[in-house]
Amino acid sequence: MKLQDAAKILDLSGDTTPASVKKAYQRAASKYHPDRNPAGVEMMKAVNLAYETLKDFQGSLEQGVEGYADELNNVLNKIIELSGIQIEVCGAWIWVTGNTKPHAKSLGRKEGAGLFFASKKKAWYYRPSDWKSASRGSYSMDDIRGTHGSVVVGKERKSLTA
Repeated sequence: MKLQDAAKILDLSGDTTPASVKKAYQRAASKYHPDRNPAGVEMMKAVNLAYETLKDFQGSLEQGVEGYADELNNVLNKIIELSGIQIEVCGAWIWVTGNTKPHAKSLGRKEGAGLFFASKKKAWYYRPSDWKSASRGSYSMDDIRGTHGSVVVGKERKSLTA
């Protein structure tokens, strides 16, 4: 996971120390604990990965989307129970594949969870609202997983890369 993605999940910005990362992790872990949240197990995977990425970091982080972890959690809660789909968190993005056609309205931006459809990848995705494309290059899902890491939601952790 990239530093900036981890910072968005832990809601960190500005000057950061290992102590501030630990405090943000504890806040997020308490907020998204599985006993308090239907998608808690999945959110905790993302929170734990973000903490592992930042636990020794000391320096300055760019201002991210305030409340992005809440957005991510809300989206996961809306789609976690849909059948026949596979949910994967890559960095700060959610990717949904599988049998998504019956769930198009539930996934979409207008009436559903607010996901976008990537026609070339045949997958739905949710991204931070502050995301700006640096290029219009075509990246495969394997490229994305290799760059940002990957956690499969709702199943055993299949792969986890830095």
